[in-house]
Amino acid sequence: MSTSDRTPRSVLLFIAIGLGSGLLSGLFGVGGGTVIVPMLTILAGFEHRRAAGTSLAAIVPIAAVGVISYAVHDAVAWIPALILAAAAVVGAQLGTWLLARLPVTALRWAFVGFLVVVIVGLFLVVPSRDAQIELTVLSVLALIGTGLVTGILSGLLGVGGGIIIVPALMLGFGASDLIAKGTSLLMMIPTALSGTVGNLRRGNVDMVAAALIGVSACTTTALGAWLAALIDPMLGNILFAAFVVFIAVQMALKAVRGGRGSRA
Repeated sequence: MSTSDRTPRSVLLFIAIGLGSGLLSGLFGVGGGTVIVPMLTILAGFEHRRAAGTSLAAIVPIAAVGVISYAVHDAVAWIPALILAAAAVVGAQLGTWLLARLPVTALRWAFVGFLVVVIVGLFLVVPSRDAQIELTVLSVLALIGTGLVTGILSGLLGVGGGIIIVPALMLGFGASDLIAKGTSLLMMIPTALSGTVGNLRRGNVDMVAAALIGVSACTTTALGAWLAALIDPMLGNILFAAFVVFIAVQMALKAVRGGRGSRA
């Protein structure tokens, strides 16, 4: 699908992707890139670099609405989020630089591998509703390292970073699942902005698609955050893992077909 091909079907498709990603963003504390990137490549025919760049731009308004939804319930760790964001902004620039240089098939397989790690991580995390993030010298250094890695993957794969940050905060820093999700959404905003600037310079963003997805996602993000407080956290992990398995399989099949095509 070219950027000039704005049929009613394509507009409705972008809106549908936004509605789904917004719901999952609020529910699981992710920016929605895990949904947006594969849906743009599988359903809209986007090349992976453009899908990743468009996804990152769409994540900015999604994360902003999500932060407000979690802040209302006092479920945002502001200082850890700022530490993560500062490091992630640096990493995002490196990630977008790599995005313009790596082959598409390698990017697809990298995304599949990333999703496999996510699936495993979801079952390693034991969610809690009571734990806080304790700030020590070691934890601050760990937050910086986590933010840097998250930023690189954000710029490279088009994800906001929540899919990494949420399990990391719960498993590595002892945060409750709601605080991990709210904190994750806050740190995504500057990270996604930084990565989007880099992608715009390299022509890897479809701004019309990003706007349609981002604005439509804002209408369902608050609903997802509300549901997150109602459902059992482990059940939420299981449901999300099932969805990620489906996406990983679809992306792997596309990577296999792309690899065969490049050898033909």
